[in-house]
Amino acid sequence: MQLNAYLNFNGQCEEAFRFYERLLGGKIEMMMSFGDSPMADQVPAEWRKKVMHARLVVGGNTIMGSDAPPDRFQKPQGFSVSLSVEKPAEAERMFAALAEKGNVQMPIQETFWALRFGSVTDRFGIPWMVNCERAD
Repeated sequence: MQLNAYLNFNGQCEEAFRFYERLLGGKIEMMMSFGDSPMADQVPAEWRKKVMHARLVVGGNTIMGSDAPPDRFQKPQGFSVSLSVEKPAEAERMFAALAEKGNVQMPIQETFWALRFGSVTDRFGIPWMVNCERAD
């Protein structure tokens, strides 16, 4: 069994996934627009370049996503994508990139459980937690 996050965007899925690919050092293995799908003729012309399905692989992890049709998009809430890294400098670098034009809920800092921890909603509206745990 594999458990993956599936993120919905308000028309910015391609931009977000290209950003995540660079930031996380992953690879977009699939990105299909609505216009390239078998249902292209059922989609309004202005929506055909939007992403119907994307898959980004980072190591052994996968994040998937799409652009939700405007009448179905809901602002993400009640979850965060958790990003765990081994080095404090890497946590700080990733947090800074996610925070650019985003909204910081908790600045990255040392906590009782982590060398670095912070929470941020990125410019695409996706909530993240960046964590660099203490070694056992």
